[in-house]
Amino acid sequence: MIKPEITYDDFIKIDIRVGQVMRAEAFPEAHNPSLKLWIDFGDEIGVKQTSAQITGNYKSQFMMGKQVLAVVNFPPRQIANFMSEVLVLGVPDAEGEVMLVKPEDYAPLGNQLY
Repeated sequence: MIKPEITYDDFIKIDIRVGQVMRAEAFPEAHNPSLKLWIDFGDEIGVKQTSAQITGNYKSQFMMGKQVLAVVNFPPRQIANFMSEVLVLGVPDAEGEVMLVKPEDYAPLGNQLY
């Protein structure tokens, strides 16, 4: 289903940045299987934390150093006993499990998607 049309001005309000996972751990308190991620977005934004339902394709011990794209300007959201500060972006694979959206090659931390 295609979502309602938005304007370019709507789109540019979304701040999507590249970050690097610095820490990851299981999040058993979450309603759905999830990982807690701490992501470094560089000097301007710093390290932000998030909860991500990515356990179908990703294990916490292999997340360190991975680059991801995330929306950094949503308001924080409480997930169980954890404050999620950014929204990591992903798309479903053939089985419906999340695959993270990431740069093809290394990108400087904090670089903005445009």
